[in-house]
Amino acid sequence: MSIKILLADDHRIMRDGLRSLIAKQAGMEVVAEADNGRAALKLARKLQPDVIVMDINMPDLNGIEATRQITAELPDTKIVAFSMHTDHQFVAGALKAGVSGYLQKDSAFEELALAIRTVVANRTYLSPKIAGEVVKAYVEKLAVEEAAAPVLLTDREREVIQLYAEGHTTKHIAERLNLSIKTIETHRRNIMEKLDIYSIAGLTKFAVRKGLTTLDT
Repeated sequence: MSIKILLADDHRIMRDGLRSLIAKQAGMEVVAEADNGRAALKLARKLQPDVIVMDINMPDLNGIEATRQITAELPDTKIVAFSMHTDHQFVAGALKAGVSGYLQKDSAFEELALAIRTVVANRTYLSPKIAGEVVKAYVEKLAVEEAAAPVLLTDREREVIQLYAEGHTTKHIAERLNLSIKTIETHRRNIMEKLDIYSIAGLTKFAVRKGLTTLDT
C-alpha cells in the first residue's frame, strides 16, 4: 500500500517539484496539495493522509498552527516540517506542535524521502543540522536554568539531601558525616526552606531530578 502524502506549501513551483519527485518513489503518492494551512487542515480531515509535508510559513494559517490542530484531530497522520528556518525557536515550535520530522528546504530530495519513510515507521526524523540546533538549544537552556536557579545548595547540603533520598535516617546521616543530629536537622530545615519542599519524598524527587542520586545504590 502506498504512503499517501499531502503537500502543503504556498509556492506552486515547490509543490510541483515535490510532486514530480515523489511520483518517482516506489510506494509513495501525492493525494492532494494545499497552498495555505487552513486548506491543509481541511484536506487532512477529508483525506486523512499518512504524511503531510508542511511548510512552516504559509498565509491564512501558518504551518505550526495547522500542525497543532491536525495532530490533535488526526494522531495517526505524521507531519514533516519542510522549512528554510533552522532557528531553534521555529524548530521547537514545530516539535511542540507535533511534527514527527523537520528538515530544510535546501535538503536533497533523498533526505525528504528518508524522512517520510522514517516518520511512517513511527520514528522521529531531524536533519543533521536541525538535530545539532536542537541539542545546542537544549544545552543552552540547561545552562540558563542552572545559572538562573534561585536555589544554591552548599556542598554539605547536597550530601545531606542525597543521603536522605537514599533512605538514611537523621541519626545515620549524622554518624556518616561525623556531625551532630542537631546539625543534620538544621541542614535539613535549611534545605527545605531553600527548595520550598517540606517532605522527604519531595526531597527525594528533587535529588533524582538533579542527578544527586539514581536510587540504584
